[in-house]
Amino acid sequence: MLRSNETAKRNEIAFRGLFLMIDKLDYCGNIEITMKNSKKILLSGIKPTGKAHIGNYFGALKQWVDLQNEYDTYIFIPTFHALTGEVKTAQELKELEHDLVLDLLGIGIDPNVVTLWRQQDVPQVTELSWIFSCITTMPQLMRAHAFKDAEAKNKDISVGSFNYPLLMAADIVLYDANKVPVGQDQVQHVEIAREVVRKFHINYGDGVFTEPEALVISSVAVVPGIDGQKMSKSYNNTIPLFGTDEEIKKAIMSIVTDSSGDLPVNVYAIHKLFKSESELKDLYEEKKGKYKDLKEALLADILEFVTPMRKRREEYANNPKKVAEILAQGAEKARAKAVEKMKLVHERIGL
Repeated sequence: MLRSNETAKRNEIAFRGLFLMIDKLDYCGNIEITMKNSKKILLSGIKPTGKAHIGNYFGALKQWVDLQNEYDTYIFIPTFHALTGEVKTAQELKELEHDLVLDLLGIGIDPNVVTLWRQQDVPQVTELSWIFSCITTMPQLMRAHAFKDAEAKNKDISVGSFNYPLLMAADIVLYDANKVPVGQDQVQHVEIAREVVRKFHINYGDGVFTEPEALVISSVAVVPGIDGQKMSKSYNNTIPLFGTDEEIKKAIMSIVTDSSGDLPVNVYAIHKLFKSESELKDLYEEKKGKYKDLKEALLADILEFVTPMRKRREEYANNPKKVAEILAQGAEKARAKAVEKMKLVHERIGL
């Protein structure tokens, strides 16, 4: 009778289709159950095309750290994307990739909860990108903002740069990502991925890929550079996140102090990323017009902020074996998902 009751309860659970985990069966035949933790998948990446700066941190990386426990988080180093022109030599790419992995670990990406890997360690992504290119028209890709910007500036556009959105789509849907954290200017790439998924399903049948959604965080700061423009490697106006004290000081002392009402606007705009406006009010009143003093105060606050990150990064830098293990484990997990997904893709398209 005990076994009969147990079977009935198990069947009831299965029938309801709930994702349940049986914790314990006591001697009276009672089943204690808890809901299985089924997190949505969040995926993102950052190209290894330069040194990480505080614009990267407040614009994207901080959000990854904040969200890593809320989602089943996948973060990768998109090395194939870096080949579209920004990186010129093999040695440069290797160094930038290595530094970026250390930067991610340094800011607090937890390898115990995050799957971290390098794009080249999962070659299935390039195969899927090619398959997507066979169902995507050129006019679709010509609508991409990046292509339009390059065309407007009369830049030479490589095939890789033109197909960039399809490789990004493959990066996203290969792992069934539900959420992709992006800035407003990157939403279009996620929309292209959704269009590609729909086209694939029309051609080959539903149920292969998950349609991703852009996760636009309204509170994400647009970080100004030392010249007042958006902080970007392209504008050469960055403040390095993990630079030496002297490198950070040099950048801060170079901030353009185009003031308004005795307030050094650019200094203040960066400073309020590290301190609340209420905390800064008295300082900027006391030091009104004293731009050097305010820059030195900003320098002190930035150095205080990055000190624990530096320490964590240095610990990983001194343990390359550990870093290699983290990347190998991440690649193994990501590759396993990719292999299973491509088996289904092959079945659908007839390979």
